[in-house]
Order: sequence, then C-alpha cells, then structure tokens
Amino acid sequence: MLGLFRQNINIAQQSIKGQLLRTILTVIIIAIGITALVGILSSVNALSSTLGNGFSGIGTNTFYIQRYAFNFQSRGSGERPKAHPIITYRQVQEFKEAFDAPASQVGVSFQATSSQEVKSGDRKTKPKVIIAGVDENYAENAGLKLGSGRMFSALDIKNNSQVCVIGSDMKEDLFPGMNALGQTLNIRGNKFDVIGVLKEKGSTFGNNVDLRVLIPIGMARRIYTQPGINYDLSVKVFDENFMANAKDEAMLLMRNIRGLKPVEKDNFGIVQSDQLMAQFLAAKGALNVAAFVISIITIFGSSIALMNIMLVSVTERTREIGVRKALGAKRSTISWQFFIETFLISQYGCFVGILFGMLIGWIVSRIFEIGFEIPWYAISWAMIISILITLVSGVLPAIKAAKLDPIEALRYE
Repeated sequence: MLGLFRQNINIAQQSIKGQLLRTILTVIIIAIGITALVGILSSVNALSSTLGNGFSGIGTNTFYIQRYAFNFQSRGSGERPKAHPIITYRQVQEFKEAFDAPASQVGVSFQATSSQEVKSGDRKTKPKVIIAGVDENYAENAGLKLGSGRMFSALDIKNNSQVCVIGSDMKEDLFPGMNALGQTLNIRGNKFDVIGVLKEKGSTFGNNVDLRVLIPIGMARRIYTQPGINYDLSVKVFDENFMANAKDEAMLLMRNIRGLKPVEKDNFGIVQSDQLMAQFLAAKGALNVAAFVISIITIFGSSIALMNIMLVSVTERTREIGVRKALGAKRSTISWQFFIETFLISQYGCFVGILFGMLIGWIVSRIFEIGFEIPWYAISWAMIISILITLVSGVLPAIKAAKLDPIEALRYE
C-alpha cells in the first residue's frame, strides 16, 4: 500500500511538471486568496495583542479627557472631523479644582516633546526621548509601574522639584550596568535627579514609551514654552459603582469650562480603555468576517480553476489511463492517483499563500512597530481551506478517470 501511494505521488509530480503553466496559474489563484486570509488575520491578531497589552495596565477604572475622542469606527463619506480647540492649562487646573466626584482623583499631564536629546555626564541619547510634564496623580492613573525608586509626591509637584522618573530604555542608554537612582540628567540645560525607573512596557505604533522622562508639570511648563500646548486629564475612580456618575459629572464640568451651550456638541473627548477595546474588537470582528468571506471566494474560485485543470488532465491522459487499467490497475488506484495530484496542487498554493500572508503580517507589524507572532489560527484555517478545495475540485475528475472504459480509453487519440 505504501509503495502504491509513493508511486501515485511520483506520477502526480510528473503530471504537474508536464502541465507546468496551468499548474502555476492555479497555484497563484489559490495563493492569492490564502495570502489575503492569512495576512488579514495575522495583522489583526498582532494589533489586538499589542492593544490588549497596552490597555491592560490602565484598567477599566480610569478615563481620559482629551482634545479628541479616539475610536476605530470609520466616519461617513460626507462627514469631516471638526477641529477642536486645545485644552489649556487654565482649563485643566480649573477642572482639577472643581471636580469633586466621590472616590476619584484627577491627574494632569502634557507631552512637551518626542524628540529631545538627554545628557548625563559625557553620555547622551539620540534625539528621540519623550519628555512629559505630569502631576503627582498621573502615574497611578496611567497604570505605570516602578522598577525601582519612587514616584512624584505632591510636594515635588508643588515645589517644582528638579527630579525625574525615567523609562527603562533611558537607564540602558545612559547608565548601563549602573544604579540610575541618584544620577543626574541634563534636559535643555536643566539638571534633574533621577528618583525612579519605570518597568518596561515596549513600543506601540512607533511610540517607544520606555524612552521617556517624566518631570514635574511646573518645570516642564517653564522649560517648554511653545504656544498651543495641549493638556490631558485623567480621572481614576476607585469604586466602579461611581464610574458612570463620575463620567457624567466630568462631561458637564468640562462643557461648562469650555463655555459650550446646551445645543452645542462636545469639543473634547472622554476615552476609557474598555470602550476603546470594545470598539477595536468590533472592528476586528468585521475584519475577521471579511477574511472568511475572502476564504469562501477563494474556495469557490480555486475549486473551479483546479477542477478545470484536472478534467483537462483526465482528457489528455485518457490513453495513459487505458494502459494502466489494461495492466490491472483498479478503479480506486486510478481515482487516488488524480485525487493525490489535486491535493498536491492545492497544498502548493496553500504553502505559497501562507508564506506571503505571514510576510504581509510581519511587514505590518514592522511598520506599526508592534509584536509579531506566528498566526497559527490563520494557518490552520488556510490548511482547512486547501483541504476543502481538494475535496470540492478533486472528486469529480477522480471519478471520471476511474469510470473510463479501458478499451475505449486505449482507442482515444
């Protein structure tokens, strides 16, 4: 049995070589669909994993008040996003003083720059460091964890102390093999003592949050005086039962601070991590549906192409089939020969499609600087599709070949 199986594989390989152009075209048709399927699923899974890790640290008990609301849903074709005015320092300070929802705390922050060069002695970083001005509540609200040292105290913020908390990559760049605590950083000619080092978080969408320095917001405002600085607010609610009330109060307070009339739409956004994740999962579901639709089209189109090439192959090899039957070959042997040939062609297409699909997923992950994992789920689904293509397109030609009358087949020209 094993010898017969090997013989059928050898015959199938010889037949494939004999009709190489048609085989290549069929393989390309199968590979295009598999590439799209694997590429979409691998890209979406990499993105989902990255976003999930990013949101997990924040938790569901913190929401942010920002200049714009961020979502994954597309806008209508005729709708243009309206420009919102920046959130000023006066507005965030007014909000922080007036917000009195129970079991909550407000954090204030702004990103001063994302292209700062930081020095320490004779060592310096590339001009890619993020400098953020924050208050004493920012780190806890953002879910930041310390690797060593301490966070800012209320006294540090009030006194504009020249202290800083650095990301894990800053320690590797400026203090390799050294204890970073107590070291001094030079930022635009201002010296800051390192009081804390954050745990590693990794890069997301090209934004390396481990290459950053947090400094008291008052010092950041003194050093970075460019006009049009936009500030962010974060509100952490310690009791989930008060979350809805806190968000409602925050929205009303911010509308009053921004001077909005009752009929005017919000010109700011309230963002919560679980809402963003829910929106992304909905978008992910739509992309998965699109991937499965592509797979169905792949099965249909590839099956027709592969069935056609196999029916032509049966017709062209009628005399060969007659000779094999005259020499004692059984119907099952003939049918298995053509079925194996169909299976090999579909597997070639599946293999090429998986390789190109993974390449697309890897390119997407490099562009957005997100982690890439081998998409086993997508690969499994691609294998299932290739088997379905074999079943749909291989049975009819195999049956037709097996039913040929050996005498009529030998007479065929």
